[in-house]
Amino acid sequence: MIASEWIKTRSLRSTWWTVALAALFALGSAAVAALADYRNLAGVGTGAHQPPGFLPFDAYPPAGCMTLMLVAGGVGAITVVSEYGSGLIRTTTVAVPARGSVVLAKATVTALLWTVVGTAVSFASFFVSQAILDGRHAGVALTHPGVARALVASALLAPVCALTGLGLGVLIRHSAATTAVCAFTLLMLPTVFSPSKRWSADVNHAMVATAWRRLVQNWQPDPHAPVFSATVSGSWLVYGLWPLITVVLAVLAVRRRDV
Repeated sequence: MIASEWIKTRSLRSTWWTVALAALFALGSAAVAALADYRNLAGVGTGAHQPPGFLPFDAYPPAGCMTLMLVAGGVGAITVVSEYGSGLIRTTTVAVPARGSVVLAKATVTALLWTVVGTAVSFASFFVSQAILDGRHAGVALTHPGVARALVASALLAPVCALTGLGLGVLIRHSAATTAVCAFTLLMLPTVFSPSKRWSADVNHAMVATAWRRLVQNWQPDPHAPVFSATVSGSWLVYGLWPLITVVLAVLAVRRRDV
């Protein structure tokens, strides 16, 4: 089943074009952000008397990472809804009556593909940004404090969103509706809930985008700030729960209804 799902995925040219364009946009965003700070650091000096600090949102600017979230979630959803739209899902369920196993096979291929893509983009964005910042002696190495967590969080962002999109695709089964719900859930919903109130902040911290920002951020929240901040451990938990819950719901739903 996994081999079959991989053939379906790699045979679609649109998948590779979409992945390539999203990756290029993420890399371009990192280069633009690093160049902006490169110019801002022109009057600061070489910084020879103090070690440079890691600038996480130069390596992983929100514009590039949010685009990658949107594309990964959309492609993950299309993995399922394209079969419902074309009617291929009937052939698939006849060949493999164990529908839950089909969903898990799709989830496995999706997770592996987007983990590779996310890891490649994460490392490339880091090295591109640091190469630019090295011109002002502001680049850092992989071993610098805060780099490893930001790199891993950014690498896992794509598979988390892709699996979430896949789960939503199984639950909704319609291309337009799934794409809209996926985009709203991943990108727009966190902005609805303010971190200034406890209940609202708890919902905000349960969103993937908020968890990513907290994991990439390498400074401690201000304890005197009038907002509630997410924790690192809680943000990792969010990373694990979103794909797990959506895929489990998808497996349960596909077993209980007709195609």
